[in-house]
Amino acid sequence: MTLTPSPIGILVVDDHPLLRDGLAALLDMQPDMRLLGEAGDGEEAVAQYLALRPDVVLMDLQLPKVDGEEAIARIRQHDPRARIIVLTTYRGDVRAVRALQAGASGYLLKDMLRHELVDTIRTVHSGRRAGIPATLAASIAAHVVEDSLSPRETEVLGHVASGCSNKGIGERMGISEQTVKAHMKNIMEKLGARDRTHAVTLALKRGIISLDTDP
Repeated sequence: MTLTPSPIGILVVDDHPLLRDGLAALLDMQPDMRLLGEAGDGEEAVAQYLALRPDVVLMDLQLPKVDGEEAIARIRQHDPRARIIVLTTYRGDVRAVRALQAGASGYLLKDMLRHELVDTIRTVHSGRRAGIPATLAASIAAHVVEDSLSPRETEVLGHVASGCSNKGIGERMGISEQTVKAHMKNIMEKLGARDRTHAVTLALKRGIISLDTDP
């Protein structure tokens, strides 16, 4: 008599109900997978993990209350064997790279989910790390190298995010207003930003700066 293996239990973590619904529908089509629960923020993700003990977690990084990177760290503190697949919109997302370094087992762009998700879940569930497609790996490497801000530039952008003018930033950092402008020019070129506000928005989304971190 052959025993049928238990379906892979999955926890979906994303703050967009429509995406959660789409993932639930996709998982429902797989006979070897079962949706155990959903979470809309990082705090709930940790609580749901501890309550449900899923085999695999699908974890968005842009979450309210506690972001995905921190949620991954907390889950792995409780269970170092936790198998977590990072979901992100951004190629080369700084937080996604950090999440992988923290022990996430896979990395998927949201526009790859329909074609890559099921195989990635099975790979991660088997105990292996999911291979990153060559094109995506190249994109991550390019973003990390090309977009990386120097500590000084990150500090300047942090002050911009807190509402400081160029003059105010210069006074805080002990540099001239012209030097601040030069830093901002470099920052916008590296991030592909249209203006100061766009640069801050991109940096926040990609985890380069955080509003709750004093620059």
